[in-house]
Amino acid sequence: MESYLPVFLGLLTGLLLGLTGAGGGIMASPLLVLVMHQTVTQAAPVALIAVTVGAGVGMLLGLREGIVRYRAALVLSTTGLLMTPLGIQCARILPNAPLLVVFAFLLAYLGLRYLGRNPVVPDKQPVCAIDLQSGRFIWNWRCARIMLGIGALAGFLSGLLGVGGGFVLVPALRRHTTLPMRSVTATSLMVLTVVSSGGWLQWLAMGHVHWGIAVPFMAGMVLGMYLGRRWVHMVSETHLRRLFGIMCLIVSVGLLVRVSLHSLG
Repeated sequence: MESYLPVFLGLLTGLLLGLTGAGGGIMASPLLVLVMHQTVTQAAPVALIAVTVGAGVGMLLGLREGIVRYRAALVLSTTGLLMTPLGIQCARILPNAPLLVVFAFLLAYLGLRYLGRNPVVPDKQPVCAIDLQSGRFIWNWRCARIMLGIGALAGFLSGLLGVGGGFVLVPALRRHTTLPMRSVTATSLMVLTVVSSGGWLQWLAMGHVHWGIAVPFMAGMVLGMYLGRRWVHMVSETHLRRLFGIMCLIVSVGLLVRVSLHSLG
C-alpha cells in the first residue's frame, strides 16, 4: 500500500492544481510531510518537481490559447529564481519543527482567507493596468517594483518550503492588475514552471531528490491535473474556494499536531 501512496498524493495535488489554479501546488509538500513522514527538506524537491510538471502542462495550454503575459512572467520568474537559493539555504539551516510551524500558520492564513467571502480585494486603481487595444501591461516603475516584490516573495517561499508560490502570485496579480482570471492563472503557471524548475535543480545538485517518491508522485500529479481541468467547469468557484480553504485548515492542524507529538516524544 505504501508504494501507491506517492501516486495517490500526486493525484490529489494535481486535482487541486487543476481545480483551483496555481495556488493548489501548496499542498504537495505538506501532504508528503504528513503521509510519507518526510522532513520539509526531503519533501521540498519532490514537491517542486511535481509542481513543475503540473504547472508546465497548464502553462502549455495557456500558451496555446495566447493568454500568458510573457513580460510579466519574465520579471516575476527572474526575481523568483534569484531568491530561491536564499530560501533553500534557510531551509537547510533551520530545524524541521520551526519550518513545519511556519508552514502550518501559512496554511491557516490561506484557509481563513479562502473561506472568507472575498479573499482578494482588487485595487481601486490597479498598479499594473492593461492597454485595452494591445492587451499588454502599461509598464512603469511602480508596476515593475510590485512585480519584482511578488516574484521575490514567491521565489523565497518556493526555496524555503517547496511550495511553488502560486498562492502568492495568483492573489497578487488579481489585486494589482486588471487581467482576467484565466490569464492570471496561465501567467502564474508559467512563473511556477520556471521558478520550481530552478528550485528542484538546485536540490538535485545537492543530491536531495528521492526519485523513488518523485516519479510516482509526478505520475499521479499529471493525471490529477488532467482530471482537475476537465472537472473545473462542473464546480462553482465559491465551492472550490471553500473546499481549498477547509483542506488548508485541516492540513495546518495536522502539521501542528505532528510538531507537538514530536516534541513530546
